[in-house]
Amino acid sequence: MKEKLILCVSVLSLFTASCKKDPLNNLTEDESRIYITNYDTSANFETYKTFSIADSVAVISNNQLVAHERSSADAQFIAAFINALEGRGYTRVNRDQDPDLGLALSRVTNTTTSLVSYNDYGGYYGGYWDPYYWDYPGYGYSFPTYYGVYESSETAFMADIFDLKNAEQNNQIRAVWSGMIRGSGIFNTTSIESQVAALFTQSPYLKAQ
Repeated sequence: MKEKLILCVSVLSLFTASCKKDPLNNLTEDESRIYITNYDTSANFETYKTFSIADSVAVISNNQLVAHERSSADAQFIAAFINALEGRGYTRVNRDQDPDLGLALSRVTNTTTSLVSYNDYGGYYGGYWDPYYWDYPGYGYSFPTYYGVYESSETAFMADIFDLKNAEQNNQIRAVWSGMIRGSGIFNTTSIESQVAALFTQSPYLKAQ
């Protein structure tokens, strides 16, 4: 598995060249954001051609599913991911049309600061979606090892892409890509499209052709 972490150069310069106290307090919303992507290196993304996306966002609080919602910001995230995947050559289909990939989005809020393994929680947060949603009742999810850092009172945005094409081979829905956005102003509608674009910039391998 590969994990990438990108910080703006301007952010790093604050740590290396500034003597001021609490330089993070002076960051803009854009400078505060961190984009993390992770993927299954055994997956050949060119073998997938179609995708379906959940029409709402899972709301996770302290590792508990609270609800599925679709706010105006959620709807904009959904649209941005659709555009990004279509721009990489994938075709969107309904979930009852046997899509190759399934995309689930989540808003995740935790109240502690620690290094955690998502596997400790039974997989990525996309696993809160019942496999029945993708027309695979009784199947389980399998996830590669993946670590992340959570800070108290911070909400992150998660995206998980699942391999539905090969689900029947081992009775599991395997996550093949995950992206996380952390920082300030995540749900500012003027920057949602650029945030999603940043995740895909870190994932050049994610393309149908």
